[in-house]
Amino acid sequence: MYLGLSGGIGCGKSTVAKMLFDLGAVVIDADAIAKEVLEPGQIGYENVIHKFGDGVLDTSGNIDRKKLAELVFQDAGQLSQLEEIVHPAVVARVAQIRESLPNTTTVVYDTPLLVEKQLQNQFDSVLMVFADLDIRKQRLVDRGLEMADIEARLANQVSDEQRAAVADFVIVNNGSLQELRDNVTKVWQQLSA
Repeated sequence: MYLGLSGGIGCGKSTVAKMLFDLGAVVIDADAIAKEVLEPGQIGYENVIHKFGDGVLDTSGNIDRKKLAELVFQDAGQLSQLEEIVHPAVVARVAQIRESLPNTTTVVYDTPLLVEKQLQNQFDSVLMVFADLDIRKQRLVDRGLEMADIEARLANQVSDEQRAAVADFVIVNNGSLQELRDNVTKVWQQLSA
């Protein structure tokens, strides 16, 4: 089974992915792969330097993801250019991982851009995580993001209505960790039935 997992920034998608992993799924994390394809020696790294210059590098010569994020989340055109570099490399790596797994494996593809990239039709089911906006913002502040950065990132994401339109299952994450775990377990049981 191939499941798509998504939700807006700060909704708790990564926590849900970990819970699904604990229940037996193999989780492929699009963000982790995006980081991987931007490491020195990877084609994404070279393309980002070519496109955005060495001003996005840290003192060690690695891409400074915070600098890059500040640059692209303020300019939709630059964000699109970054996605044109990263997305094809991520897609290729995900395909490689999936091909290495037995057909009986339940695979969860954890991606923030499921709706934006119109990926919903490639999954057997789509799981969408939601949380109230004020809760999401507070979680992001707690992670150390500045409010201006949070607002810029939120402005570049699709609406919850657009996410709900493609969801087969909705997981609401406004309460405790145990409530979230209970909700995830219910969805898992429905998927496994």
